[in-house]
Amino acid sequence: MNSKNIFKVAIRSILKSRMRGLLTTLGIIIGVASVIIMVAIGQGAQENITQQISALGSNLIIIYPGTTASGGVNKGAGSFNRFTLEDVEKIRKKAVYIKGITPIVRTSSQVIGPGGNWNTSIEGVSTDFQEVRNWKLKSGAFFSDRDLLSRSKVAVIGTDIVTNLFPSQEPVGKYIRIRNVPFKIIGVLESKGQSTMGPSNDDIIIAPSTTVLDRLVGGRYINLIQASAKSVELIDSAQVELRLIMRDSHRLNETEDDDFSIRNQTQITETFSETARTLTLLLGSVAGVSLLVGGIGIMNIMLVSVTERTREIGLRLSVGARSSDILIQFLVESILLSLSGGIIGILIAFGVSFVLNTYNIMTMIITPFVVIISFFFSAAVGVFFGFYPARKAAALNPIDALRYE
Repeated sequence: MNSKNIFKVAIRSILKSRMRGLLTTLGIIIGVASVIIMVAIGQGAQENITQQISALGSNLIIIYPGTTASGGVNKGAGSFNRFTLEDVEKIRKKAVYIKGITPIVRTSSQVIGPGGNWNTSIEGVSTDFQEVRNWKLKSGAFFSDRDLLSRSKVAVIGTDIVTNLFPSQEPVGKYIRIRNVPFKIIGVLESKGQSTMGPSNDDIIIAPSTTVLDRLVGGRYINLIQASAKSVELIDSAQVELRLIMRDSHRLNETEDDDFSIRNQTQITETFSETARTLTLLLGSVAGVSLLVGGIGIMNIMLVSVTERTREIGLRLSVGARSSDILIQFLVESILLSLSGGIIGILIAFGVSFVLNTYNIMTMIITPFVVIISFFFSAAVGVFFGFYPARKAAALNPIDALRYE
């Protein structure tokens, strides 16, 4: 039997039992589709994380408060906070690698406006906020250094606040009430969209840090400090410089550990990307189990097929077919079943990706590498799980096979 005849016989045998063939390949279809979809979801999540962190600002460096322990238990980052506005001013005066710096004073509250009330986040910042976070205005203006000094009750709001509190209205010049404190809206931020790491970026109210600290939060401590290096190349130098200034500001001697931590944009991206990669690997591995299940299904059906076609095998052997011809025939059938399941699985994955991306349900990124690996893996499954049934068929004695009932 030549290669052409072997393929013809294999295809004819598969088409003879179409439903059984479809059910046989179902495990491979689900397995390949699941692997591609899960990896694509992980890749999409990783891309979203990168974009969201990039949207935080250019050359961003964040200084976090330190940690403290009670009864031998670490209370986590930010539990030991000594950050003040004086720290920010000292950095502003001494740092040479920093082009902008802002304190971040965070709180949340119910906000009342013309369109009703809305629970949102409020951040107190400095006038460098726009430069540090690379956040432009859609309308109006940002507050000034004079507003900071005088603790003016002015605010810049995100587009989500506009939608919920100022429906069909121009918000600039109008007032909102935060904890019974009236704030005048002087500007609206451009939309930055939904965050993959928390609430919407646009669901926010920005006000002078001095006003938020004095009127809404109370006390003297700020939540964290954000700075922007003058260039990507100077991020490491700026980070070293910030550490020295902060240690000096907090009067730490050489033997004392830092009571703060500093992370830059690249480190934050790598941390979240590593988490996304681990999740992708885990999801892909779980989905890959279904490929093994599908392979076992193919082996099972091929063994049944060998039993059903024992007399046919004996007849072929008796008229001159070699054992290698029988082995190749059954192996080709197994590979064709597995490959057809792989192709259908790839098409299903692309279909799911198209729907989810088109309707913005979820971001999926299908890479050619994953598709190629899935395709060849499905072929390898056919070879691996089809070899034993094919070998069993090739090893049949022609006389015994002809006598088989």
